[in-house]
Amino acid sequence: MMWTLGPIGFTAPWLLVALAALPILWVLLRAVPPAPIRRRFPGVALLLGLADEDSQSDRTPWWLLLLRLLAVAAVIVGFAGPVLNPQAARDGKGDLVIALDGTWAGAANWQARMDRVNALLTEAALADRRVAVVALTDLPSDTLPFTAPNEWQNRLPNLQPKPWQPQDAADYFSAQQGSFETYWLSDGVDFEGRDTLLEALEAAGSVTVFQTPQLTIGVRPARFEDGQVIVSATRTPVGAAYETQITAVGLDPAGVERQLATVPLAFEAGDADAETAMVLPPELRNRITRFEITGNRSAGAVSLTDDALKRREVALIAGSDSREGLELLSPLYYLREALEPTADLIDGTLSDILLANPDVVVLADVATLSETETDAVHDWVENGGMLLRFAGPRLAASDLGRNQEDPLLPVRLRSGGRTVGGAMSWGEPKTLAPFENDSPFFGLPIPEDVNVTSQVMAQPDPTLADRVIAQLADGTPLVTRKITGEGQVVLVHVTANAEWSSLPLSGLFVQMLERLAVSTRPATPDATELAGTTWLPNKVLDAYGRLEDGSALPGVAGEMLATAAPGPLLQPGLYAGNDRQLAVNVIGSETLLSVANWPARIAVEGMATMRETALKGWLLSAAILLLLIDVIASLAVGGRLRGPRADVAALLALMMFSAPDAQAQTDDAFALRATSQVVLGHVITGNAQADEIAEAGLLGLSQTLFRRTSIEPSAPIGVDLETDELAFFPFLYWPITADQPLPSHDAYAKLNRYLRAGGMIMFDTRDADTARFGSGSPEGRKLQAIARSLDIPALEPVPSDHVLTRTFYLLQDFSGRYASRDVWVEAAPIGATQIEGMPFRNLNDGVTPVIIGGNNWAAAWAVNANGSPMLPVGRGMAGERQREIALRFGVNVIMHVLTGNYKSDQVHVPDLLDRLGQ
Repeated sequence: MMWTLGPIGFTAPWLLVALAALPILWVLLRAVPPAPIRRRFPGVALLLGLADEDSQSDRTPWWLLLLRLLAVAAVIVGFAGPVLNPQAARDGKGDLVIALDGTWAGAANWQARMDRVNALLTEAALADRRVAVVALTDLPSDTLPFTAPNEWQNRLPNLQPKPWQPQDAADYFSAQQGSFETYWLSDGVDFEGRDTLLEALEAAGSVTVFQTPQLTIGVRPARFEDGQVIVSATRTPVGAAYETQITAVGLDPAGVERQLATVPLAFEAGDADAETAMVLPPELRNRITRFEITGNRSAGAVSLTDDALKRREVALIAGSDSREGLELLSPLYYLREALEPTADLIDGTLSDILLANPDVVVLADVATLSETETDAVHDWVENGGMLLRFAGPRLAASDLGRNQEDPLLPVRLRSGGRTVGGAMSWGEPKTLAPFENDSPFFGLPIPEDVNVTSQVMAQPDPTLADRVIAQLADGTPLVTRKITGEGQVVLVHVTANAEWSSLPLSGLFVQMLERLAVSTRPATPDATELAGTTWLPNKVLDAYGRLEDGSALPGVAGEMLATAAPGPLLQPGLYAGNDRQLAVNVIGSETLLSVANWPARIAVEGMATMRETALKGWLLSAAILLLLIDVIASLAVGGRLRGPRADVAALLALMMFSAPDAQAQTDDAFALRATSQVVLGHVITGNAQADEIAEAGLLGLSQTLFRRTSIEPSAPIGVDLETDELAFFPFLYWPITADQPLPSHDAYAKLNRYLRAGGMIMFDTRDADTARFGSGSPEGRKLQAIARSLDIPALEPVPSDHVLTRTFYLLQDFSGRYASRDVWVEAAPIGATQIEGMPFRNLNDGVTPVIIGGNNWAAAWAVNANGSPMLPVGRGMAGERQREIALRFGVNVIMHVLTGNYKSDQVHVPDLLDRLGQ
């Protein structure tokens, strides 16, 4: 049993009883005289044989006695097993279950949960208990896997949160046999079935909950209203006013993911919900792939977008109409009504409209175009545009497409038109035939009241059957389509109003426009619409809010997509089916977050843990040092500090007191070499290959800086964190290896001073970011362990307008030997906005203290003694281009280190705008 005294505990407190003997030892040592000083004196021979009956011994000096007592006390206390911040042992026996919620709400501080689990496993090992560690979001398929605690400590890195709430956990634990105690690590957010689960766990034994209050924010799906994108969020717990930022992320024209817009989001005091609006041009809005809360690593802080937010630009052009004031007879009336909720409509002349490069151009009963307009429209279609034409009296009366196929019509047309259902007609009004399997309209139900009274007829030819995508019941083509280049031309053989057909009056008209991708669907379809369909996951979201490839996952039924909550069978992400894409988000439009409250009978503890520090080694080292001092002092008091003994004492004193000075003498050459010129440093890891590549990489970067900039670095230097001074280096490159030891306390103190004083460290896991900063590789886990004691600020992926992207080269890619874009720097302060007249935000007032990534930059920079690349990068010219981008990024990093944020100054704006083509 450990005995504690304030913050210090003792594993063998009974040894402290020996401290009571120190007063006795004091008395005994005082009675022992020091050794006499020997002097050769000839007259002493006359005194041989004489005895002094009144002889008296001298006393040992008090300071020497105190020194000896302190040494003895240090030995006694050291062997008593002192421990700083001892963790109290928990009462308990039998099997133990450590259950974690394992949801997205705990992803942001998942490492703190793992530290807590590790401490609980250590306690269980001391109590000789079997343990089962389970995540409620990923329960075992069979019985609870009880095993030794040390085995679970090796498995902890494989335990990861999931982007959904626990499901069926109560049923699982109710089915377990036997009794066990439960430690429940809660993420702090309530979920359905939590009370039932608590009852099931209490039926098996006592339950202790570990939960630390924390702010949890979820982003709801965005919606489009009144020309604005509305993004809302919910939080728990509800408290004081809080402000954060929401960023819209999407792809630029080159397909590179960027931050497209950032707006503030403010929660008022006492409000659980907040919303903000983004006013974006259609071109930018349609590129958005997700919204996310800046600096929040969780799936709940990300909302994926699908086709419901994307609005296509549609230009409407109609032939002249003399029936003024008859709005319902207007060729464009029903088109506007069908498209306005889901598309951005463009009006104007055809030449002006084509300059805006719309997605779709609709010509309603437009028969003749000029030769210039025809060529312009044809070129636009071939480049990916869609031309949708509706028939009408003008088209029926024209000679367009009669003798030969017109490039802006999918088929040749017969002269005149066809009228049915009248006195001179060929029969009754015709209904629509069911849509064929290869038609984009396949599966749409056809209302019984939809019929056609007039239409333009297609001229039969061998290609007609392949171009018909909708037809009447008698086989007459109703909608035809032709692929032209990358675009298409579609002709609806009836009018866009109700003059020739009742089709524009029906809901089928809107659905057909959606299937043609003229408009987008405004809302998520219901289970009836999705019945019988299968959707394939394209991208899935993990608990940390990162998108991953989902192509290897099985498809899901449409009914589940419309009704089920996210779970193992329906992971949050983007699902593709037929002609559209649907998003499944962690937070729905009606989701409400609430804090997990526990009954009074449940013991609730915090998540934080204090590290135990054994003091035995420090005390025994102090005792040895005191005894060495005692040896020298005793020789001096006894008069024996002469001759060889004096040399030995001087050597001991030099080792104890003069070592730092000697080290300083050897450090002078190191300091001169490191400060006489700009020198790049790399941290020595102990791995010969990694250190060699790091040195060669910094050599290659130094040579590039010498050739391309005014910086003239000297050869790089390897830095030993334990012995070398770090302040000499403006930049340190730290390759992470799985087997490198953690720095000592003194080294951590130097590192933190270095970071606070303006130095920069580039951490490189060299694993192509497969680690995801700790979850997938040994290097990533080692980086987590190293960074745990460093004073690192909040981080975020490099923003598109960060100074790093323009300090010397204009860059948006940060490739090394690998091309991952997940590079992290110090997060921008809340409220960092663009200053008037400047194209960039003032993100940081100084240099980011850390850059974290896994692209293995040193391998891309590395050169041999001849200056040739040491290692291959990619293949062929593409690989050399990637190496060039890596060198440019290295140049930008060093320029950023040496110049800070000077490229944010107003004086550089004209040049930057000119380079950016603005």
